[in-house]
Amino acid sequence: MPEQEIINRYVLATEAQQSALRGGTEEVDIDAAVPKFKKQGKLHALKNISKLGKITYHALGFSGDNIVKTEVIANYLKAEVDSAQGKSNLSITPANYKFKYKGTQDWNGRQVYVLHLSPREKKVGLFKGELWLDAETYMPVREQGSFVKSPSFMLKKMQFVRDYELQNGVSVPQRTQSRVETRFFGQVELNINYLTFSKDTAQTGADDAEAVAETTGTEQQ
Repeated sequence: MPEQEIINRYVLATEAQQSALRGGTEEVDIDAAVPKFKKQGKLHALKNISKLGKITYHALGFSGDNIVKTEVIANYLKAEVDSAQGKSNLSITPANYKFKYKGTQDWNGRQVYVLHLSPREKKVGLFKGELWLDAETYMPVREQGSFVKSPSFMLKKMQFVRDYELQNGVSVPQRTQSRVETRFFGQVELNINYLTFSKDTAQTGADDAEAVAETTGTEQQ
């Protein structure tokens, strides 16, 4: 299939994916470690995505070193929330990226198209790397690479791999593995496992009204 046709079908598929994920709730486990200081922590939380794309996190429990919670996990969640409510559109689309077809390979028994991504601008939130697409649905099954610009002076380099699982024809986040080089803590490892995804249609309207009236942020117990 021509490269441009693959990209066009992917853009249509991701529009359906975003619509399916908005208004949903994900239960997540966030594990973080600072090997240099032998510190680690784990946060269990609910991630809510309103119909408008606003993100909130509600902490359900934490175990481990408090410095990992406040300096590593909290900063990561804040960066994601700020990115989601920012004015800039950071989606993986031809407006933000150049796509280059690299070939096909097997992924969990399914054929995937591998595309190389190069951001059109050096902007916070954009990355250089690869996008893997399911050859049948054109939904993303993996994103991986390095962010081209650090969101903070504290961070020097950020690399990640994000895997998705196909559920009812839609890609749902499954896990994210990140390695971050920081100026004071050295290397930081942060992994997110997405345990469940659900949608409460009865609550969706109330969530949207609240999202319009309030600024989205993180909530911790």
